Amino acid sequence: MAREDLDKLISAYIEDRESVYHTWFMNNEDRLKAFRTIKKGLKRVISEFEKRTFGNDFKGSSLETVVSAISEQKQIFQGAAHPFFWKPKLRIPDIYENSDNQLAFGRFLNACLHAKNEKQIFDEIVKLDQLKIKGLGPAVANIIYFLHPTLFPPFNTAIVRGFNTLFHKRLKLGSWTAYLEMREEILATNQQSGLSKDLGAFAGLLFEIGTGRLVLPENSDGILVAENEKRLKALKKRHGQVLDDQIEENAHSEMQYHLARLGWSLGYHVWIAQNDHKREYNGKKLGEYSLPALPLTDLSKSVFDTVSLIDVLWLNQDDQIISGFEVEKSTSIYSGILRLYDLSLSVGQACRLFLVAPDKREKEIKAQLMRPSFVKEESLKSVMSYLLFSDLQCDCDAMCKFGTDISILNPIAKSV
Repeated sequence: MAREDLDKLISAYIEDRESVYHTWFMNNEDRLKAFRTIKKGLKRVISEFEKRTFGNDFKGSSLETVVSAISEQKQIFQGAAHPFFWKPKLRIPDIYENSDNQLAFGRFLNACLHAKNEKQIFDEIVKLDQLKIKGLGPAVANIIYFLHPTLFPPFNTAIVRGFNTLFHKRLKLGSWTAYLEMREEILATNQQSGLSKDLGAFAGLLFEIGTGRLVLPENSDGILVAENEKRLKALKKRHGQVLDDQIEENAHSEMQYHLARLGWSLGYHVWIAQNDHKREYNGKKLGEYSLPALPLTDLSKSVFDTVSLIDVLWLNQDDQIISGFEVEKSTSIYSGILRLYDLSLSVGQACRLFLVAPDKREKEIKAQLMRPSFVKEESLKSVMSYLLFSDLQCDCDAMCKFGTDISILNPIAKSV
């Protein structure tokens, strides 16, 4: 494609406020959380593979947690979990009943997790491909992307379709060879595109072409009518998704607002996640309800960066963390539990931990907290509770008026 035509296409992609460029790629908060959650979850998967304790099903496994966190990443990753579902009639993917394949896949993931350059990952892909593990194809590239986003792009049907349309190719979905060929073309083109080095941005462009939201001469002519009909449906669906996202973001900000004003009324210092300070609720920026800086100078930089992204913290007058709150609207409950658990381990002191979630997700919270990996963590069970949106909305004013310390949350806090 000529440089001028590519520039026009990218401009249309960026100017569309409902494209995945804006709804996912530029949504730094959820993206950052996903990268951390996926990396941490992979370590658990790898450990279970090595210890031969993984089990023989996808459902309820640590791998399900990882790929579910990927599939939650907006439109571009919807369906990312499907290739990993255990299909008993076809016996694929053959990593649930074949312990050798399971171990090989675990070592592949471990090598990718610790790889320092693209050659190391490329070599691991070639080795995995040579094993011919039935049903384990380049859908795995979606995991690799979250480990090395500047080196390997995501991979799905829409992205391949968009790639074939843009570059006049006929690559097929289920081949590692096709994926690596596509990757080379994407890397070369992305260097002149002006988009981010993170290949998720360019993959999003291909996704929009593949779903028909960006129309090119190459996908017009005889199929224009059909594609336009699909495109209108996609536009309507995306518009609805964007509206849902806005509603969820507003609910998230509302919960942070209630927790902040309750914390201040109880005499605590309040910290709201650094990247949420510019969000607004009731016409005011959330940063107005937060300390301007997090006063935890004794933490290492990596721990400080993690703690500073917890949605809400309450600190006492000695700047010790009393409580941490993670608001989970549509993202993974599991990832929220992990972030709070990381907080308790990082600060090295007793503090109460709360998940804050919509009422409709209560069963999911209970199920996650009953996972064997959490049940055996006695230190976590003793400090972890959850709050429902409706209780916080309904009772916040009364708690602000009558509360004297964190114990005011006890009547509405729930545990498993």
